[in-house]
Amino acid sequence: MSDLSVHAPAPSNGAIQIAVVGHTNAGKTSLLRTLTRRASFGEVSDRAGTTRHVEAIDLRVDGAPAVRFFDTPGLEDSVALWDYLQALDAPSRLDAVRLFLQGPEARASFEQEAKVVRKMLDVDAAFYVIDCREPVLPKHRCEIEILASCARPVMPVLNFVRDAASREAEWQAALAASGLHAQARFDAVAPFVGSELQLYQDLATLLPALRARLRGIAEHLQREAAARRQSACRAIADLLVRLCALRRGVPDDVYADEARRRQAVHDFQQLAFGYVRATADALLQIHGFRDDDAVLAQLPWQDGRWASDLFHPETLRQAGKRLGVGAAVGASIGVAADLAVAGVSLGAGAALGGAIGGIASQGWRQFGGKLLNRIRGVHELTLDNELLFLVAMQLLGLTRALDQRGHAALGTLVQGLGGNSAMDQPLKRIVHLLQPARSHPEWETPKRDSATRQRLVDAAAAQLDPLAITLAP
Repeated sequence: MSDLSVHAPAPSNGAIQIAVVGHTNAGKTSLLRTLTRRASFGEVSDRAGTTRHVEAIDLRVDGAPAVRFFDTPGLEDSVALWDYLQALDAPSRLDAVRLFLQGPEARASFEQEAKVVRKMLDVDAAFYVIDCREPVLPKHRCEIEILASCARPVMPVLNFVRDAASREAEWQAALAASGLHAQARFDAVAPFVGSELQLYQDLATLLPALRARLRGIAEHLQREAAARRQSACRAIADLLVRLCALRRGVPDDVYADEARRRQAVHDFQQLAFGYVRATADALLQIHGFRDDDAVLAQLPWQDGRWASDLFHPETLRQAGKRLGVGAAVGASIGVAADLAVAGVSLGAGAALGGAIGGIASQGWRQFGGKLLNRIRGVHELTLDNELLFLVAMQLLGLTRALDQRGHAALGTLVQGLGGNSAMDQPLKRIVHLLQPARSHPEWETPKRDSATRQRLVDAAAAQLDPLAITLAP
């Protein structure tokens, strides 16, 4: 697996060295956060000149630095610097750059630009990050000339290409006119599927001697992406087994008191939602995000909305239709036999028998235990299949959204309950697969795992995996 470290520039130990350069606020630090999956690297802000010094971050493969990126300050006065370089008496453009770095202006008027140019002379190549929402201006053309004078391969990275204000075609033409025909399209906030790999493949065209190493890095990143997806699916599968096994007893006196019964149901819902939230946090960690980078749709008593609430009857009714099992039972909580049949008492034999048959057809094999508890004066709270379906859909959606989210995104991702209808049948099969957990309340606690529980988690994760794959548009 790879790991990342931030440090002062030092010997590369064989790593490919890439300077990330460009105009102020073009998204250089944002690009590095996304490429390294390091949301805490540097500072991302709308203020100009946020990065004032060269900062380095390594991408390690199998413990060794594979790529060392250098985040550089913005080129703030490229027009004046290009005029200055042209006025120097030097045999070549590269010699002019070196002469400039030895002179007093590199420590005065052009101190920020000198940091960029000095690093350019010390790397294998550069990513020239462009905010293509901006028009092509003289300052940008001067930047291109200055970078070309450093005699290092330059890969333009067109950032924010999906923004409505993008001037991508204008930029492509300007870059081609300057001889920069190899260009990469990217979006540091919401990267395209596969754009990271394409970036390294494009870089290999500029660095043919390093093509094999760059191909190895790309293959490593693909393996890591698959490992993240598999870890996410295992986390979701483990949660679903836990929720399927979850049950709590409610004594007769509590059940008979409407206020206390409602409180018991509310507490049970909160317990289930807490498990879901913990798994969402685990998914954020797996993808390299912070806990507050995404939230799940809130419950109605928290923000007044019900349309995306896991426990709202209408939400569950729609989920029941998609599962093909009819209307949802109760409020996604089954309370022994009587709540499952809308309050019919145990004495109503014919109605109860029909209800047991219907529920058993949905996989409720532990129903005998429920009846025994009912006879003992204990009602059981359990979660319906519709709830499992909705949780699986929501967390799969979160996984796919995180896979397409840049680590420089500043807004909070709100993951609702929407889902592709093509997922309905696969999720229905997964819900059916989970039903043995209903006979094992001890499976609620993962640290009490058994080999049988582990096999069920493995089987569910294997079926979730293809649903979590994010395909390129």
